[in-house]
Amino acid sequence: MKPLKSVKLIIIHCVANKCNRPFSVENLIACGKAKYGQCSYHYYVRRNGDIIPLLPESVQGVHARHYNYCSLGIVYEGGLDERGVAADTRTEAQKHSLYELLKALTAEYPEARIMGHCELPHVAKKCPCYRPSIEYADLQPEH
Repeated sequence: MKPLKSVKLIIIHCVANKCNRPFSVENLIACGKAKYGQCSYHYYVRRNGDIIPLLPESVQGVHARHYNYCSLGIVYEGGLDERGVAADTRTEAQKHSLYELLKALTAEYPEARIMGHCELPHVAKKCPCYRPSIEYADLQPEH
């Protein structure tokens, strides 16, 4: 695992699992290890609002090609509706926990911009199925 150089971005993702089926912490970690040799994200926000720390903030994640060296990755459980279609499936508990986590992280990293994976250049995915840069505009740096 590589050390994280600096935190310029906080990137939000969804697991892309059906919202009516749980996706365990163990499954999330195993997927990252199978694909990249390590856990992909720094934080996991479960449907009940629990925030699970996964990687230390000082360690580079593997969640956004070309941006891993300067970003923290947060992933929420869900992202697909019951039929398997991409959708913002965050529960009220997840929305609250995400906001509180982002508030704490932006206090620690005041220059970091909040973005969704889909908002990065050259990303064709719908992940996380909403626009974090807009939803969390009040937490964005003033520049």
